[in-house]
Amino acid sequence: MKAIEQDLPTGFVGRSPRIVQLRDQIEKLGIRRSPVLIQGESGTGKEVAARSLYNAAPRGQFVPIDCGSLVGTMMESELFGHVRGAFTGAVDSKKGLIELANGGTAFFDEIGELPLELQVKLLRVLQEQELRPLGSLQRIKIDVRVVAATNRDLQKEVAAGRFREDLFHRLNVVRLTLPPLRERKEDIPLLIERFLSTASSHNNTRFTLSYDATQALMQYDWPGNIRELMNCLERMMSFNSGPLLHFADLPTQVMYCARAGVPSVATAVAANGRPNPAIAPVSPQQGIVSLQELEKRAIQHALQHTRGDRTVAAQLLGIGRTTLYRKLKEYQLD
Repeated sequence: MKAIEQDLPTGFVGRSPRIVQLRDQIEKLGIRRSPVLIQGESGTGKEVAARSLYNAAPRGQFVPIDCGSLVGTMMESELFGHVRGAFTGAVDSKKGLIELANGGTAFFDEIGELPLELQVKLLRVLQEQELRPLGSLQRIKIDVRVVAATNRDLQKEVAAGRFREDLFHRLNVVRLTLPPLRERKEDIPLLIERFLSTASSHNNTRFTLSYDATQALMQYDWPGNIRELMNCLERMMSFNSGPLLHFADLPTQVMYCARAGVPSVATAVAANGRPNPAIAPVSPQQGIVSLQELEKRAIQHALQHTRGDRTVAAQLLGIGRTTLYRKLKEYQLD
């Protein structure tokens, strides 16, 4: 999975208006050195956006810094480096992540996870454009472009006292907001095609999706966004030895939403965690469709999609032609 993920292009796949606008913003911002704050839900592609900014005008190194992993006594050393003898076990001097990004781009992933004591020191580095390794008396001049990303609302974090206001304003020079996948569903077929094409080259098998499986993926709201979609497709390929991926290969939650017409948690709950008034609660019986009705609809959709070509329709549905003819007679669709 990781190898496939790395082979995907470092740009946003899609033709939706928000993605077209995002690509245009990245192209314009890439040639500048202003700090950029990227906001978006988990799995929307915040690191993809950061790398795209860097790739628009590559300079120096791109150094990702996972702020959520900076825990314990070595946090400051990881960021700012240390000299030999700075603490017990420091037998050699070591450059910090920020110094490694000198002349390039430092990407602070999930900046909202950075502890307050490190926020103070990071702010000083950004203001003075220099850092002092742990245990050293000398300061090192740096030229680093800062790109930060978060899935939190940093303004609310500032109000709650969990994030420094001065650091927020230092980072929030330009803000990019990434749309969740449920708000750009027209891009899902392109994402599927790109991922399956990349996966096929790794497996020497040309994977395709049946029509009913594609429709189910389009209906689901993807609370985990693009990352969840990629994991879903990877799972389907893992459990299916053939090149055609079927409705039955879908994860349970995706299959359930497709059969019952039930909105996912991401849609049913508003951003503040309260039920979305635009969506009525669903009782256990409400919206349940029989498997026979689902099958009938899938056949009708497949025939409409193929303009009546039954051979192609059978391939899309993942069934044989004989079975399709039998189903057409059974449901009086012939």
